[in-house]
Amino acid sequence: MLFTPGDLDPHMSETTAATADPAAMAALKHVALAGGLSETKVSCAALGDRLDASTQTASRRLQTLESAGLVERDVVGDGQWVSVTGTGEAALRGEYADYRRLFESDVELVLRGRVTGGMGEGRHYITLSGYAEQFAARLGYEPFPGTLNLELDPESVRRRGEIAGVDAVPIDAWEDADRTYGAAACYAVTLVADEGRYADAHAIVPDRTHHDDDKLEVIAPDELRSELDLADGEQIEVRVEAASRADAPTETADAEVA
Repeated sequence: MLFTPGDLDPHMSETTAATADPAAMAALKHVALAGGLSETKVSCAALGDRLDASTQTASRRLQTLESAGLVERDVVGDGQWVSVTGTGEAALRGEYADYRRLFESDVELVLRGRVTGGMGEGRHYITLSGYAEQFAARLGYEPFPGTLNLELDPESVRRRGEIAGVDAVPIDAWEDADRTYGAAACYAVTLVADEGRYADAHAIVPDRTHHDDDKLEVIAPDELRSELDLADGEQIEVRVEAASRADAPTETADAEVA
């Protein structure tokens, strides 16, 4: 399973801090607009002009982006070659998705991939009490003990960052006497396959993982392979939707309290 203990990415906390920093994201956007999604030569003085900041400030922001794993840099005598990493592109796609949802009413995120075999860890981690209790309370069901593992196609890997703009159900980190278990977010998804569709599932996106962005795991109350008659290698469509907590107070309850 993706959110296993001991998977912590060394860049993760820095990445989270950088993507939450408007100044860092502005610098990332300008690097990308200058051609950094492939590779571009960047002058700190020119970047500072675009950001209305000093050369030193622009240099510090590039260093922050590099430390967070959002860009890669190759410093040369007359400047530096900078390219936006996959993590950086995902962060930008998340920003893009937010603005699309702000100004467009019918935005839909659809990911596609193929079914793959897992490592057999899903059954163990889903049934751990610290996760199981949260799933039952916040998702409104006890998941089948196992995950449906998907390998996304290249276009879906590029679009995956947009999922950050979709409302999710948080699953908190927790710990027992031996270790700490990571947090995750659960996104409501509808799965569409040749043999039908399944609408009551959730994609799990961990806060920490060693897996690549082409991997996605899905949980549901039922065994999805059986429900959709799936075998390894079969294609499947994942329609991502906003999720809300099953245990969230209803508007009626709020009104009665008021």
